[in-house]
Amino acid sequence: MGTRWPPHHDGPEAEPSRLRMKASIHFTFHSLANIIPGHDEAKKGLPAVHSQGQSQYDKNLMDNITVRQGETVTLRCAQGEIVTHTAWLNRSSILYAGDEKWSVDPRVSLVTLNQEEFTIKIENVDMTDEGQYVCAVQTSRRPTTNVVHVLVQVPPKIVNLSRDMVVNEGSNVSVLCQANGKPEPSISWKLISPSADLETNSEYLEIPSISRHRAGTYECRAVNDIDTDTQTLDVTVNYAPTVSEGRDIGVRLGQRGVLECEADAVPEADFEWFKNDRRFLNGFDGMEIVNTGSLSKLTFLNVSDGDYGNYTCVAVNKLGSSNTSFIMYVAIEPTSSTLLQVQDGSGSALGVHIDISLLSIVFLLFLLKL
Repeated sequence: MGTRWPPHHDGPEAEPSRLRMKASIHFTFHSLANIIPGHDEAKKGLPAVHSQGQSQYDKNLMDNITVRQGETVTLRCAQGEIVTHTAWLNRSSILYAGDEKWSVDPRVSLVTLNQEEFTIKIENVDMTDEGQYVCAVQTSRRPTTNVVHVLVQVPPKIVNLSRDMVVNEGSNVSVLCQANGKPEPSISWKLISPSADLETNSEYLEIPSISRHRAGTYECRAVNDIDTDTQTLDVTVNYAPTVSEGRDIGVRLGQRGVLECEADAVPEADFEWFKNDRRFLNGFDGMEIVNTGSLSKLTFLNVSDGDYGNYTCVAVNKLGSSNTSFIMYVAIEPTSSTLLQVQDGSGSALGVHIDISLLSIVFLLFLLKL
């Protein structure tokens, strides 16, 4: 191909060589300033060079190049004629002048420079690399500029998410999720444990007067054309205890008796047991209290007459309390008597106590007579 930029030299001749290079670049780009938007800064610090007469220039707009963050973008510029000078620019910076690298960015490198094309590449592309790039070509006939826009796409990344929170039932809750990305990501929310879709596509999720049923793990989902990013937060809802209805039990003397009390509460409830107005403490003779999470058991190891009666279980946390009552009564042992229900013609029941032993004797006598 034609003359390219003079090579860079170290030593006494380096500065004149560099100045000649700057002058050549200035000649090309000073004249093209009007058709290369944003490149006025390329003229600063270069020697003043004035062209003779009115020149004509070709300006070619190439297709946009879309590249993902972290990938490599290749910029190709066709040459075609006898080229005296050629360069790649980004905004006010000269990246390459011929085979002379002007950019100090190690990610920028020369791929091809010959009569057909002038190609450079930028590795590990970031958002700062987005913008207009210009390939300026000075031929023996007239200068040409090839303009291309590099668009950098960035996968979404959640950069701000509300922390896990603990609230009381009935409170108004607001949580925030913000994400970066290009194209701008859309935000959606989901309650994943327990599972429920939420009708919101906003950075803010508003939950007025939250109930215990809306407690759980919430997922923020940021989506664009490139990828998806998700993060979660936990919302804990505190509420006062609710105690299940007590179940009465019958226990025989000397046997083991167990009263069970279950409470739903957040935070977990503390349990207290009473008989009449007397509170039981663990370690009393002949009984023990075992609390496991939401369940409390009052166990009598050897029931005596004094253990029968009414009991009350009270569940307490910082938001309130709830109670339920039990009766432990004497269980009746089976006897040889039973109650037979005999229906008369009118459908009314007649209760007849029959001694089973007596019936057995009568039946035996009947057999002997046969």
